[in-house]
Amino acid sequence: MCPALLLGAPASGQGKTSVTAAIARHAVRQGKRVRVFKTGPDFIDPMLLERASGHPVQQLDLFMGGLAHCRALLHAAAREADLILVEGVMGLYDGTPSSADLAAAFGLPVVAVIKAGAMAQTFGALAHGLATYRADMRMAGVIANAIGGARHADMLRESLPAHLPLLAALPRDEALALPERHLGLVQAAELPDLDARLERWADAWAAAGGAGFSAAPVRFEAEPEEPVPPLLRGHRIAIARDEAFSFIYPANLDTLRALGAALAFFSPLAGDAVPDCDALWLPGGYPELHAAALSQRSGFMQALRTHQAAQKPMLAECGGMLVLTDALTDAQGQRHAMAGLLPGEAVMKPRLQALGMQSVAMPEGELRGHSFHYSTLETPLAPLVRGVSPTGGRAAEAVYRVGRLTASYFHAYFPSNPGAVARVLGA
Repeated sequence: MCPALLLGAPASGQGKTSVTAAIARHAVRQGKRVRVFKTGPDFIDPMLLERASGHPVQQLDLFMGGLAHCRALLHAAAREADLILVEGVMGLYDGTPSSADLAAAFGLPVVAVIKAGAMAQTFGALAHGLATYRADMRMAGVIANAIGGARHADMLRESLPAHLPLLAALPRDEALALPERHLGLVQAAELPDLDARLERWADAWAAAGGAGFSAAPVRFEAEPEEPVPPLLRGHRIAIARDEAFSFIYPANLDTLRALGAALAFFSPLAGDAVPDCDALWLPGGYPELHAAALSQRSGFMQALRTHQAAQKPMLAECGGMLVLTDALTDAQGQRHAMAGLLPGEAVMKPRLQALGMQSVAMPEGELRGHSFHYSTLETPLAPLVRGVSPTGGRAAEAVYRVGRLTASYFHAYFPSNPGAVARVLGA
C-alpha cells in the first residue's frame, strides 16, 4: 500500500507539470520519499519532475510498455516510497490509451487540475463532468490553477458538488511560469534557477491549501516480469548525452543494463571523445539548437565515420539521426554540415511535422514507441520498414538502415522488446 494520485486535466496547458512538481517538492521537504511517473511518451517534463522529487521519473504507458510492465513499475515504487504521483497527459480522457485508462487499470485516485482564470460556476460543471464521465474511475478532488484571488477561489469552491473538494487554489503568478520552445518546456538542465523555482512552487502549494491534503493509499499488486536475457553481456555501448542528446527514457538505460551491457556516456558538445565501444547510440534531443557547435566538432564527426566504417552497430533516433545527415538547416535558415553518413538533408520547420505513437516491425522484432518532430528529412534512401500508428493515425515513420546503422525519427521504448534492441545493437 502506498498513497498515490494521478494528476489529470480537461486539456493540455492547465498546469499539470508545475502542480505535480509543486506537490512533489513539498512532500520531499517534509521528509517523504516521492516517486513520480509520467503518463505517455515525454522526455522534457520528466527532467523537471526528477529535480522536484530527487528520483528518476519513469513512463507509464499501456501501449508502449504494457499492463504488466506498468504494474511492475508501480509495485517497485510502492515498496520504497511514501507517495506516488502520476502526471497525466493531454486531457484526462484524450488518447487511446488515456490517462483515465491508466487510472482505472490501477485504481489510482484522480485529482483534476483546471486552469480557472477565465471561469466561475462553470468550473463546477467541468469538474463534475470529468468525475462522472466514466464509472470505473474515482476522482479525489480538484485543484484550481491561475485563480484571480480569494473571492474567485470561494466562487470556484461553491460551484463544486459536495463529493468533489477543492484541494487547493493556486493564484496566477507569471513569475512561476517556465519558458517553452518548440518541443515543450525548456530542459531542466538549462534553467540555473530551477531549484529556486521549485521551492517557490512548493511554497505556493502550501499557501494555497495543499499542505493539508493527504493522498489515499492504493494497493499495487506484484507483477513478475519475464527476466531479460543478458544478450549484450560483454558489450560496451557508447551513449551521447548532453543538452543536444538528452531524450533518454530511464527505462531504456535500465533495459540495456539488464541485457548485460556496460554503458559509457559522453558529451559531443563538450568535445568528449567517443568512448571505445561495441555499439553507439545517438538519442534524440535538440541538435538543431546546437548545430553550429556540433558542425565544428570534427573529432566527433570523424569518430562516427570510423565507427560506421568498422561495421559496428549504431542506433540514431530523431535528433541523433539529424546529426548523421549531410547537412542540417536550423530554424534561422542556417545550413550546417553534419557527419554525412545518411545521404540527404534535414530542415527545421516552423510547424509540427509528426506526433504519435508508433509500432515498428523491425527485422529484429517489433518495437513500440513514438515520434515528435519539427524537422523534415529529404533522402534518396528507401525505408527498411515504416511504423504503424496503433490508432490509425497518419504518423508512419521510416526506419533507414545503412550497413549496421539504424536511423529513424522513431523513439523506441526499449522495454517493449529488449531482445529486438539487443539484436539491433549487435547481439
